[in-house]
Amino acid sequence: MKHGVAGYKLKRDASARRALLRNLATSVIDAERIQTTIPKAKAIKPIVEKLITLGKKDNLAARRQAASFLMTPESVKKLFDKVGPRFSQRNGGYTRIVRLGWRKGDGAEICMLELVGSELVRRAEERRKRKEERLKQLQEEQGGMPPQQ
Repeated sequence: MKHGVAGYKLKRDASARRALLRNLATSVIDAERIQTTIPKAKAIKPIVEKLITLGKKDNLAARRQAASFLMTPESVKKLFDKVGPRFSQRNGGYTRIVRLGWRKGDGAEICMLELVGSELVRRAEERRKRKEERLKQLQEEQGGMPPQQ
């Protein structure tokens, strides 16, 4: 029986496991979605959820706790400036695991771990870029070709 045994070992010693989890958490905060194996995603999901809860608090102690775990200052800034406020009205369930199939090389099952709502953020960015491109095209058609340097 598996009483009182928590977490995943991931076939690594303690220091390698901590480094792996820190890097994965930083990547999830930075990119808002990563592709990884199912056990790694299940291991990192509660950690990312706790980091986002820290991001919602936004005080000095929470910033220092997040900075001690995340690898880059940019990811800490993004956690508290963008990700935390986005989930301010949500009580948990910030991440989603979507199974994608099996990896070709070794047959490991791959999944995508993403922040809930990140697809809406990506779509909004794509729409903004397309709108800017259309505006540039209209300006070029109306005003002629811009001078080349």
